[in-house]
Amino acid sequence: MTATGTTLVIGATGTTGSRTAARLMAGGHRVKAASRRATSIPGAEPVLFDWYDPATHAAALDGVDRVYLIPPVGESDPAVVMLPFLHRARTAGVQRAVLLSSSAIPEGGPAVGTVHQALPDLFQQWAVLRPSWFMQNFTDTHAHALSIREDGIIWTATDSGRVGFVDAEDIAAVAVHALTDEHAPNTDLVLTGPEALSYDDVATILTEVTGRPVVHRKLSYEQLRDRLTALVPVEFAAILAGLDRAIAEGAEDRLTDTVQRLIGRPARTLRALCEREMR
Repeated sequence: MTATGTTLVIGATGTTGSRTAARLMAGGHRVKAASRRATSIPGAEPVLFDWYDPATHAAALDGVDRVYLIPPVGESDPAVVMLPFLHRARTAGVQRAVLLSSSAIPEGGPAVGTVHQALPDLFQQWAVLRPSWFMQNFTDTHAHALSIREDGIIWTATDSGRVGFVDAEDIAAVAVHALTDEHAPNTDLVLTGPEALSYDDVATILTEVTGRPVVHRKLSYEQLRDRLTALVPVEFAAILAGLDRAIAEGAEDRLTDTVQRLIGRPARTLRALCEREMR
């Protein structure tokens, strides 16, 4: 790992952004922590940033040579706001860009897939992280975590489909590697945990770790879409419900060795995470 200049971490208060910023600083790298409130993060330079307010972009990019990109949350067409920023970033001297996408979205696919497709033409040094579903969805502030705490229920339209859930700490470790290693990955990286689990399996693990019963309730695509519409815009609700339907059809039933290969240790298990954060 080589010394770097300054990394702009967009979404520095979020699930992977906060962990990436912390790991960068622990490694001696300078960080500008970008968020909509310019939230203070010990050791980082806080900076105001809003994807939808271009007036915040110049100050965020000042003095930066690499950037960790978290797309705007809930945006069904993020390229509209992200691509103008990325052109501006290149002009401002950014050399390396690492984009957080999803294992469910290929290059050129919907939503952030369009940004993924554009990245190699904008930056000579780049990577796209395509993690599977976050383990933290069961322990953090996600709707799953809320329904687990309040009702002991996980609601999905995944049927018995399996997912290689991944720890956000492992995503952050790979992000730091992609941002700081002497050679940029210049590819997309599909990140999974070490085992593919159904949501029934997840409910069993949560029950065993916490001692509180947790069950998986299976919904149809339409039932889940309508349920999500109360939480997010209808277009995004349809995308999210469609991702669950794809899981039911086997789209996420895969494992990769990317975490082990890039950071030199095995990816963490869901049981280990739950024992760490839920006991």
